[in-house]
Amino acid sequence: MNQSQWHTSPQTAPGSVKPCSVKPCTVKPCTVKMVNRPASALLTCAVFALSLLVPTALIAQAEQTLTLPGFSSISAADAGLSADGLSAVTAALQAQIDAGDIPGAVAAVLKDGKLVYLQALGFKHIESAQPMTTDALFRTYSMTRPVTALGILILQDKGLLSVNDPVQKYLPQFADQSVLQNADDADIEEVRARDGDITIAQLLLHTSGIGDRNSAFYRANNVHSYDQTLEQVVDNLAELPLFEDPGTVYRYGMHSEVLGRVIEVVSGQDIASFFQQEIFLPLGMTDTVFYVDDSRRDRLATVYRPDAEGKLRPHEMEHIPVTEVRALNSSGVGLVSSTADFLKFSQLFLDNGMANGQRVLSEEGVRQAAENAVPEALMPIGSNGYWAGSGWSLGGFAVALDPGAYNHTVNQGEYWWDGSAGTRFWIDPSESMITIIMAQVSPAGGNGFRERFKTLVYEALE
Repeated sequence: MNQSQWHTSPQTAPGSVKPCSVKPCTVKPCTVKMVNRPASALLTCAVFALSLLVPTALIAQAEQTLTLPGFSSISAADAGLSADGLSAVTAALQAQIDAGDIPGAVAAVLKDGKLVYLQALGFKHIESAQPMTTDALFRTYSMTRPVTALGILILQDKGLLSVNDPVQKYLPQFADQSVLQNADDADIEEVRARDGDITIAQLLLHTSGIGDRNSAFYRANNVHSYDQTLEQVVDNLAELPLFEDPGTVYRYGMHSEVLGRVIEVVSGQDIASFFQQEIFLPLGMTDTVFYVDDSRRDRLATVYRPDAEGKLRPHEMEHIPVTEVRALNSSGVGLVSSTADFLKFSQLFLDNGMANGQRVLSEEGVRQAAENAVPEALMPIGSNGYWAGSGWSLGGFAVALDPGAYNHTVNQGEYWWDGSAGTRFWIDPSESMITIIMAQVSPAGGNGFRERFKTLVYEALE
């Protein structure tokens, strides 16, 4: 697919929020530490001024003891962050909720493995005035992909596969796949023989020639739908030609579905069972599921989309919702999860593959998950925005190679990904910090709330 079809939102400059009405006030000048923080000084001063006007109840909420099952907490001062700066983070998020950019959000920061920031703001469901809670559940969409990549790396650690293996070793239906003569035209009658075999590494790196599930070509051929099993979806892919020869172009697409099917074949388990046994149980991820049953339904946040007048309205993104049993457990976009669970997932990599006293991933697997592995000949992976400054890892993450290409604060070597309903997480080895924000809005941009959140958190570092 072309870059305009990628699921991540168009870049929005930090600070370009919808205007909100506040009374004039006088604030002292603020000093900002400027390290890879484009256009952030004025933003920080402005939001600091806004934070002075935050209602007392909100300030009290920001100062309350942080509690999240599975995590110990640490004060901002002990973690090397400014308490005032974190209050400004909360103020900015609340302002965007008040402006109608997003219905609500859960946001959290881990520093050195300890919880230093946690807020649940706004609503899970606006119409019934259900407040957002820290245990809310969110459709993560493409944040499913790094979970699947972790599964592949775990199987490699066990000696059951290598990322250099051809995928046809496990899925022989890919052996004779052809290639479109013209990827832009996608005429199924105009194909040629494939040059080279797809490797598992190419699936992990989005360089296999497989396209996006929302491409017109795949939609016309009903490749991906929730009334088909994972095996059926992958068979559909194998029957259609590739967009390009393997290893020649970075094309963000349906690779994780194929990887999920590889996991099923190699492990002898369905993807849900494998995730539960090899990832969720060891990490203590108790709320990451493909299906939201009655016991969890009240915690599921509603997805909202702005109408023609800009008012948020409930919006169902799939024809079979996550609250119904679906034939497809999509290893690319299917998981629902919580803030706590993705904090645990992320911390695994900063803890060098260890979780709860046991090794989940080898040190080599952690390195492969954290480093760009796209060949130099295929770089850059995109031509604009952060795509131009990013690589991609075997762990299913974007890797920040040029922080100056980003419209929000990142450090070189930071790795991250997001979902098409407003979720995102960042793993920063240089600061030993995990930053995560979870919301449910479509399109996912929400007037730059994720980028603004990340930048303000980093402005709070002292």
